[in-house]
Amino acid sequence: MNRTQEETPASSSESLGWGQTFLVSIQHIFVSNVWLDPIFVASSAGLSLTLSTNLVNAIFIASGLVTLIQATKLVRLPIVQGPSAAFDALMINAGKTGMLPAAGGSIFVSALLVFGLSVTGLLTKLVKRLTPAITGTIIFLVGVSLASFTLSEFLGGSPGTPGFASPKTLLLSVMTAAIVVLLSLFGKGFFHKFSFLIALVVGDVLAGLTGMIDLSALRSKPLIGLPRLLPYGGFSFNWSIFLTFFVAYTVAVIEALGVYEASASVLNINLDQKRIRNGIAGEAAGSALSSLIGGFPTTAFAQNLGVMKLTGVHSRKPILLTGGLLIVLGFIPKLGAFLSLTPSPVIGGMFLPAAATLITTGFAILKKSKNNDTNNLIIGLSIILAIAVPTYAAGFPGSLKTLMSNNILIGAISAVGLHICLISIPSLFRKGVHDDQNID
Repeated sequence: MNRTQEETPASSSESLGWGQTFLVSIQHIFVSNVWLDPIFVASSAGLSLTLSTNLVNAIFIASGLVTLIQATKLVRLPIVQGPSAAFDALMINAGKTGMLPAAGGSIFVSALLVFGLSVTGLLTKLVKRLTPAITGTIIFLVGVSLASFTLSEFLGGSPGTPGFASPKTLLLSVMTAAIVVLLSLFGKGFFHKFSFLIALVVGDVLAGLTGMIDLSALRSKPLIGLPRLLPYGGFSFNWSIFLTFFVAYTVAVIEALGVYEASASVLNINLDQKRIRNGIAGEAAGSALSSLIGGFPTTAFAQNLGVMKLTGVHSRKPILLTGGLLIVLGFIPKLGAFLSLTPSPVIGGMFLPAAATLITTGFAILKKSKNNDTNNLIIGLSIILAIAVPTYAAGFPGSLKTLMSNNILIGAISAVGLHICLISIPSLFRKGVHDDQNID
């Protein structure tokens, strides 16, 4: 990588003053939605107020620390870290069944295994074999997965949920999305850079005027809070839980690789193997720390790439401030709770354009693959299976149901498996036949 490419991400920071940098950082925090996963998991699992607060604190602190270290020392890309949604269902189930100590132990061991694979270089050797057909498919499916979550937020839940697709809900979501799209495409200067933040403010004001923001929840949150070490008790180990969490962790790693690739594509720089190795190792170390204080794994957030692509602000400077602010929020639960008051339709309205840019980034990488029948079949079948199989996952038993409902995992396994069966094995066979002919 040449010097110009290395400095590209940082050079854009010179055009931002500290005031604008702060606003960009706030924009990243809201769009990253770091608070949503821990609050959703805590409420769904029925955790006590103390454990719920500790979970939110742990996620904020771990996310902030990893964001800072990643941006400055390791992967050195403008990426925000946050809790991986791949673990939501697993953590909720563990909370309901009293298996949180086993869940924490599984996350810790999984993180150590991935850390070992990263620092020894074994992971990067595997990554080298990922073709544009594979990585493009994964990034495309990350966008599809984000879109599924986004539409749920956009419409206010699912059919049967109070307020689902109601005029009030659609007013907030459509207005928010429209502001993001119009300002991102046609806005100039301040309005272009802060299209997401402006949309957020307008959306929250409308939500306040229509009675969709309730400040009463803030009263029960403490002003200052410190995460506890092993809040669920000492780690325990359960093979079935470990295998489930390890597979989910694999999904998080695949998603992170896709985000790294997409970020490098947005910045138009080469993503070398050292950055990948350092980035995954950093995420693994942060995930291990998170498990020790009651959180779950962190990974690179895809939606923030959509913000950078639409606003044109690619600097690492706001990302560093974002990491610092996340750490501060981790010690002030009341502020974190205030962020969570943003109604889901506003969140969905902001996420929708971000998900769209990830899908188009996946398309751009897919265009780099050789245009032949084999690659087209690999891409098409992988996407079909990833979209179709989860709709039947409800019929699978136990942990298999959770795994088969993850379209990123299914797409990644399908793309890699088809590549091995249709390209790698035939290539080895042809090579063997050719060698035999040379011997003859």
